[in-house]
Amino acid sequence: MMGHGSTVRRWALLGVGLLGLGVVVGAPAAQAQSVFWDWGGSETIGGAGKQSVRFPANYRPGELIVSFGDRRLYHVTSVGTASAYPIAIPREQSRWQGVTSVTSKRENPSWTPTPTMRAENPRLPMWVPGGHPMNPLGVRAMYLGSSAYRIHGTDAPWTIGSAVSKGCVRMYNQDVLDLYPRVNVGARVTVTWQKFPTGVAMAATDADVAAPAKKYLRPVQAARRTARPATSQATGAGE
Repeated sequence: MMGHGSTVRRWALLGVGLLGLGVVVGAPAAQAQSVFWDWGGSETIGGAGKQSVRFPANYRPGELIVSFGDRRLYHVTSVGTASAYPIAIPREQSRWQGVTSVTSKRENPSWTPTPTMRAENPRLPMWVPGGHPMNPLGVRAMYLGSSAYRIHGTDAPWTIGSAVSKGCVRMYNQDVLDLYPRVNVGARVTVTWQKFPTGVAMAATDADVAAPAKKYLRPVQAARRTARPATSQATGAGE
């Protein structure tokens, strides 16, 4: 039978863990939620928007093309055909482009905000464990080159289609779960602002086309974010 001292120690450790995630122990539920939502998180996760589309034939199967102009990520499945996924793209001061590759992959990645992120929003937690419903990286992440940029899921599905990231490529969790096993480490990734003429592929099957994307609204309890200073260079660290 557990003694009183052991019970106290267990509750103390739990309190420390919750404080590390930004939860105020003993605070009313509404206050705790406002702390979480201050960095964009929500208990509501999901959504999908995959389509099979025609794509320029000069790209090889297995390549990824991230079009910030189209706000879509394309995974080339065969010559002339690709799977297209809606994405959130970088904000104005975090714009970048280039050719890189997938250097590693992580399931349920943990998230540590950079010092720059914490300076912009001091209410961010120091660290969020993998698998947590309010982890900004969502359920999967694919790391690009030697940078801090990633293709990843999200805890804020209502941001997909918007220019809000610090440089990373943000996807619906359901979409990144679909893409993740199809991408090999070493896959070529072209990140561009170019737009691509595409059309729905005639040969698309039910397995290739996901249900229409759901609409997600930002929680009304969300706290106002700290204003971010404008800069013309990418931060190199992402979410």
